[in-house]
Amino acid sequence: SDLQNAAAGSFASAFATLVLCPTELVKCRLQAMHEMQLSGKIIQGHNTVWSVVKGVIQKDGPLGFYRGLSSTLLREVPGYFFFFGGYELSRTFFASGRSKDELGPIPLLLSGGFGGSCLWIAVYPVDCVKSRIQVLSMAGKQAGFMGTFVTLVRTEGEYA
Repeated sequence: SDLQNAAAGSFASAFATLVLCPTELVKCRLQAMHEMQLSGKIIQGHNTVWSVVKGVIQKDGPLGFYRGLSSTLLREVPGYFFFFGGYELSRTFFASGRSKDELGPIPLLLSGGFGGSCLWIAVYPVDCVKSRIQVLSMAGKQAGFMGTFVTLVRTEGEYA
């Protein structure tokens, strides 16, 4: 059923998070470092993948790559429930009585887009907090999910 597929996708995303969290951490830090370089706060050449990886290992050890793991799980698990749920529901809509296996590329493309939209509408606020946690941990600031969320809303407003 559509609900079973959504639940299976959600469950699988919990395991995918173990690979995704380190790559997200490096990506978020590189994005922040690029902005810092543009504003003159760091010198050029210090914002490479290797420099971020080396910095994490030196400062926090291998477990440092899992800063923001709980926030990443909080994004991925419900997010992929909504993705696969939206994808399967839209496939059911397009099939309208036929087998979903008979759908062509256009309905599948639209179903994928709908699923992706469902995911990001549901989890975008969580993603913003997760990214802040991963970037702020670079400076040794760690407030957890709720602390970061409250600070973000207080300092930048509810639409940050």
